[in-house]
Amino acid sequence: MATWNSRGLRGSTLEDLINRTNERYEEMGLALIQKIPTPITPVRIDKERRHITLAYFDKISTVDYIGAVQGIPVCFDAKECSADTFPLQNVHEHQMVFMEKFEKQGGLSFLIIYYSSNNELYYMRYKEIRKFWDRASEGGRKSFRYEELDPAYFMKLKNNCFVPYLDYIQKDLDSRD
Repeated sequence: MATWNSRGLRGSTLEDLINRTNERYEEMGLALIQKIPTPITPVRIDKERRHITLAYFDKISTVDYIGAVQGIPVCFDAKECSADTFPLQNVHEHQMVFMEKFEKQGGLSFLIIYYSSNNELYYMRYKEIRKFWDRASEGGRKSFRYEELDPAYFMKLKNNCFVPYLDYIQKDLDSRD
């Protein structure tokens, strides 16, 4: 089981916690979210250990996760940040294009960001990342600061390993009405 304590994600990655959360949401009949594998071509394989030691990406991927929550299509990406400033280069243009098209089709797009220095998770709505992206495109900052984020979208882990993003999807939907 993944552990979470005051020294950050220990023995697990953000994606591991999200994957376990997704399994639990599926068991409860609340959501069906799939991890989208990044397509790679192995170049070098360590046959003794059965590990790929060198590979390249086949094509540009979209986002990390896609699925449905109570009939609502959702897609999101998991990001980690070790400082209070999040570089927008961590979000790729093709991901922004995909999330924008997804939203135009009636879906919900967002990021889950883990701030390891603060040991906090953040649910970033598409319209929020779009605002920062547009600011950078217009010659502004190529990052956003922790202080610029909406305090209402910081998530608290439940039971030390459960990323409660469904609560924030509801908050996101309520803010759109």
